[in-house]
Amino acid sequence: MEKSKLIWMNGEFVNWEDATVSVMSHTLHYGTGVFEGIRARECPKGTSIFRLNDHVDRLYNSAKAYNMNIPYDKEVITQAIKDSVHLNNLTSAYIRPLVFFGEGEMGLLPSDVPVCVSISAWSWGAYLGDEAGNNGVKVCISKWKRISPESFIPTAKGVGGYMNSTLAKIDAVKKGFDDAIMLSDTGSIAEGSGQNIFAYKDNILLTPPVATGALGGITRKTVVEIANLLDIECIEKDINVEALMSSDEIFFTGTATEVIGIVSIDGADIGNGVVGDLTTQIRNKYLEIVNGRDDNFKDYITLV
Repeated sequence: MEKSKLIWMNGEFVNWEDATVSVMSHTLHYGTGVFEGIRARECPKGTSIFRLNDHVDRLYNSAKAYNMNIPYDKEVITQAIKDSVHLNNLTSAYIRPLVFFGEGEMGLLPSDVPVCVSISAWSWGAYLGDEAGNNGVKVCISKWKRISPESFIPTAKGVGGYMNSTLAKIDAVKKGFDDAIMLSDTGSIAEGSGQNIFAYKDNILLTPPVATGALGGITRKTVVEIANLLDIECIEKDINVEALMSSDEIFFTGTATEVIGIVSIDGADIGNGVVGDLTTQIRNKYLEIVNGRDDNFKDYITLV
């Protein structure tokens, strides 16, 4: 990780090395926190953040879902996110707001524990590697199933839930794959280890519903809008493994991932075994939008 100079911590900027927490913090013991992943990019009009308001809204919705009251209003957090990029002199950045329970009463019920907020920003390249955009990724069907929506809240980005994703990612890489696809508790496709998934066949684009345990991703929403723009029918639908394997194209989406084609699953080629034409078209349009080069989506761009 390429460290930046400053981190916003509970209302003020401090040096990166000074942004520390107690080992008795509730979230460290129980995973009781929520977070966001946001990107800033160098755009024609200056460094800008994509869909900032949507990310901030989801941060607050996630916190509410897990009974956490963020002690700052949205305007303060929004400005702190922008400042975390500006004050660190970053032209492009990955931004990580984190809401967590600090030190207080120990135990599963955080009844007398302060809610803390940190916002960090740093330079971070392509999540799945610089060549993944062109070459795609090779994945496996994970032995680890996605946490059931009846056991967790998939619409919220809860810290503890990502242990599930970490198990799938580590297992996939140990087996020689780039990443994993996780199934729901009913055996249908849910998502990647930390990405939403789309499948294209017979001129229809499919993506699993959040009822499978998939996150209601912001990039996912953007890709649905791009599909509509391209007159591609996009449907939320349960997808079984057999249907997925017979797809013409498959791709991952996510803020860190962006849009990345999947060229094989468990060693079997998807389509022709290369990144498909529609995947490339959607990826190119997505990059055009997030880099501020499409005026039709200018309302999604917030200048830092």
